[in-house]
Amino acid sequence: MRLLLILFAAAFFAFAVESRPQIPSSSTKQQADAIFSSVTQATAPGLAVLVRKDGRTVFEKGYGVRDLRTNAKIDQHTNLRLASFTKQFTATAVMLLVHEGKLRYEQTLTEIFPDFPAYGKDITIRHLLNHTGGLPDYEDLMEAVETPRNSWVWTPERQIQDAEVLKLLEHETKGKFPPGTSWSYSNSGYVVLGLIVAKASGESYGDFLRARMFAPLHMDHTIVYQKGKNEVANRAFGHSKEGDALAETDQSSTSATLGDGGIYSNLEDLAKWDDALRNHTLLSADEMAPALVPAKLANRKPTLWPVEPNGDNLHPGQPVSYGFGWFLDSYWGVPRMWHTGSTMGFRTIIERFTANNLTIIILCNRTDLDPEALAVKTVDLYLNLKPKE
Repeated sequence: MRLLLILFAAAFFAFAVESRPQIPSSSTKQQADAIFSSVTQATAPGLAVLVRKDGRTVFEKGYGVRDLRTNAKIDQHTNLRLASFTKQFTATAVMLLVHEGKLRYEQTLTEIFPDFPAYGKDITIRHLLNHTGGLPDYEDLMEAVETPRNSWVWTPERQIQDAEVLKLLEHETKGKFPPGTSWSYSNSGYVVLGLIVAKASGESYGDFLRARMFAPLHMDHTIVYQKGKNEVANRAFGHSKEGDALAETDQSSTSATLGDGGIYSNLEDLAKWDDALRNHTLLSADEMAPALVPAKLANRKPTLWPVEPNGDNLHPGQPVSYGFGWFLDSYWGVPRMWHTGSTMGFRTIIERFTANNLTIIILCNRTDLDPEALAVKTVDLYLNLKPKE
């Protein structure tokens, strides 16, 4: 009997050891540190990095400074502009309102905004979420308004607001393509989704996200930034290369729009966001499922990046898979959900390998860094997916 108990205890201990989440070694952390320490200097703008494995933070570090005026160091509490990383929060807000019965995925623009022109009668919330709506790009519409004779209507000091984006879209008579017939990454669509969240909830976009998402998750320092209305604590400012030097380039004429890129957050809060996604804290697995279904075109042809290169076109002419606020594809055969962000002075990325319980978040306050390439190096380190040569 004693021998059986010993054997049982040994087997149980072995099972417990095998089932325990693997903790990366100090060598792995040193290799991760080498990836990031090589791309910036302690006295220059830099980046914040978070790696989570099996629900635990296994690497978290800041590199460089928040700005060149104070030289305050970047750390896990530093708030950086997320840029298009914001889109997953906007999509989640819409999904929460769908769950409450205040919105429907097949609801059209003209149902929500009765003054919207006829080309919006077939553009649905689903189209906006997965970038198949064909709305004109609001930055192109801004350029059309800003003729030499009309001087500059919008500047970093006089930034375009969400309501003005809607007005520009309402002055058009057609979209880029009939909804559902093509795919084109659309900041216009996510600005409009932010306005839809506000209209359906009866609160501002920022107030709704604070009350329904950030506060319940204790993301206490994450905010929808609106100049003159709130302030970003521990704020990092954006920078760009000008010649051989880095200069502060924090705000542009489009930096005030919200649903497409207006959130500031930090590593500490984004670890909580990762937990909420993994544990289905805000949305059940069934409620989240539509976000993880790649967009389908009406003719069943594959979705592709547009052929014409531009700043929002990451891979011209190549296949693309997008759900609601997430790119969906695989890396060396392993499924991932991810999103990048790029705006005046900032570059960001989140990559989630749910089957492997790995999340990588990189937030940069300088535009000459490539967080997507850095994330790939980090995945290679922690998952070792590439076949050996």
